[in-house]
Amino acid sequence: MGKIIAVANQKGGVGKTTSTVNLAACVGQLRKKVLLIDIDPQGNATSGVGINKRAVEASSYDLLIGTAKAEDVILKTSFKNLSVIPSNIQLAGAEIELVDMEDRVNMLKKAIAAQKERFDYIFIDCPPSLGLITLNALTACDTLFIPIQCEYYALEGLSQLMATVRQVKRLYNPNIDLEGVLLTMYDGRLNLTAQVLSEVKKYYGEKVYKTTIPRNVRLSEAPSYGQPVFYYDKSSSGTRAYMELANEFMKRNKEASKWQ
Repeated sequence: MGKIIAVANQKGGVGKTTSTVNLAACVGQLRKKVLLIDIDPQGNATSGVGINKRAVEASSYDLLIGTAKAEDVILKTSFKNLSVIPSNIQLAGAEIELVDMEDRVNMLKKAIAAQKERFDYIFIDCPPSLGLITLNALTACDTLFIPIQCEYYALEGLSQLMATVRQVKRLYNPNIDLEGVLLTMYDGRLNLTAQVLSEVKKYYGEKVYKTTIPRNVRLSEAPSYGQPVFYYDKSSSGTRAYMELANEFMKRNKEASKWQ
């Protein structure tokens, strides 16, 4: 049985999509079957794995409003063990359409439930908001993965996100758990970075990943070539960081399975 991980942070520019794409690709490199679901209307995760979002015939929009099944929307990428459910700007209208649906927070959960039998890990790249689309992801997932930029304002939105998660846990998804917190755009030379790290650890303890993601030019360049950084430049510090993250992620999940 596979595991569904929602990657979310309502603050934009924290490395959320970069982390989703690169963690998914690196876990695929570790011989796990991975499905990446893009539910951000910007479709950056889609183009980040080499899919032309303008040419996509069926997308996560069709999945959310119930006009397509997951198996009809899944596309194989050219990267090892990595498939994707793409997104495009059409998804922006889903928020409005979902409002009138009776089971509006469970549409994604119902649509992808059967895929847990096909994939080891399913990563959902959420939009930078706490609207109905993100709510669908939080209802569908087993765990939440939170990338945080090493800046003061990044901490401010966390309490709002966790309040939403507590509400989701109470109303829709009693089993949701925190997968982990990842520090991105990390620069160990800055005092602010140390302060942010200390503050995050105070609240989230062992849930904070030991691996951190540095600022790296190759990480910024790779999406424009439609490639995860592992395939764009294997020797870059960005690649090393995301492979370390994937290994830590796998280790944590192996340990977690022993405890259950």
